[in-house]
Amino acid sequence: MKGSYFLVIHLPTGKEIATKGRRFALKEGYYVYVGSAMNSLEKRVARHFRENKKLHWHIDFLLEEARLLRAYMIPSGVRLEETLSIEVSKFGEPVEGFGAGDVRVSTNLYRFEREPDALLRVILKRLGLEWKRVKSEGEAMEFGGKNEARTGKG
Repeated sequence: MKGSYFLVIHLPTGKEIATKGRRFALKEGYYVYVGSAMNSLEKRVARHFRENKKLHWHIDFLLEEARLLRAYMIPSGVRLEETLSIEVSKFGEPVEGFGAGDVRVSTNLYRFEREPDALLRVILKRLGLEWKRVKSEGEAMEFGGKNEARTGKG
């Protein structure tokens, strides 16, 4: 299944996150990361929930220091990452240069003072997208097998 996703992340204290060649000074708060997986959405999201993995993308380094609360899986045959990132940027504080190497936006990570779930659901509804909220690696993998995306599910 192809698609995009939001990761909702909590960073309880400010930290400097060092990635391959970059450093990001992040304040405490909630973060939304926008990503895409045009080969296997369920496997990509499941990977983000895993604790032991090879650190490859910027988000992997952040997830070593922060807690992944949930993901919103958005199945789509077209790449929506850039559109979704632009929508989230209207409400969140951007972390410039984080995880946006293959799209025309300057970041795919946005900070919020409070949990952003209500806002994410508004964005998804306004764009008319189907989605499924998952809270674990197992739920992400089940999503692929059951193909149970519904607008507003979860």
